[in-house]
Amino acid sequence: MDRTPESYFDALYETDADLERVAECLREAGMRDISVAAGYGRLLTLLVSASGAVNALEIGALGGYSGICLARGLPAKGKLVSLELQSEYAELAKANLTAAGHGDKVEYLVGEAAANLRQLKESGASFDFFFIDADKENYPLYLEACLELANPGAIIAADNTLLRGKTIDPAKQGPSVQALRQFNLTIARDARLQGVHLPAYDGLALARVKAGAD
Repeated sequence: MDRTPESYFDALYETDADLERVAECLREAGMRDISVAAGYGRLLTLLVSASGAVNALEIGALGGYSGICLARGLPAKGKLVSLELQSEYAELAKANLTAAGHGDKVEYLVGEAAANLRQLKESGASFDFFFIDADKENYPLYLEACLELANPGAIIAADNTLLRGKTIDPAKQGPSVQALRQFNLTIARDARLQGVHLPAYDGLALARVKAGAD
């Protein structure tokens, strides 16, 4: 049987009960399981831990899969702020993080992400780690907002940068595709960032915010 490199490596890891619970909850609720890929979830945990992040911001909670991965990398005193448009997703995510033992680390802000990002800036909030996995048309806006909220050296990660192959298909010119192309180019060329793109799964962008980037 043919296997992808991703499936080969995923199979090396034991089943994760907390993350399996998220997938099952999404199925039971009739929600699409578009959580971050398993390999990238593990990478998020590693990066949060290795970077020494204490405060993390997530844009897009869904069922809590990425939230669990982020929270696992935070220290006991760490804090995750999660922005989610739909209250039912935020409630599901909160329940899953609580079941995984991380409920005390996370705060959910429900509503339009752009508005919540402005409020966070006005409140003087700042973060060491960001994960973007929400509506693709607003990725460029979210990136700029993250830069405004970033501590020096903060890490920014963003999922689905290949958009199921659409970003590399010249025939695709929809608004989400064009926004992601702009976002990907910014990660690669913006002087405020040290960036890299990972092509596995559906693509992941990673960038480190340089000192003085704001």
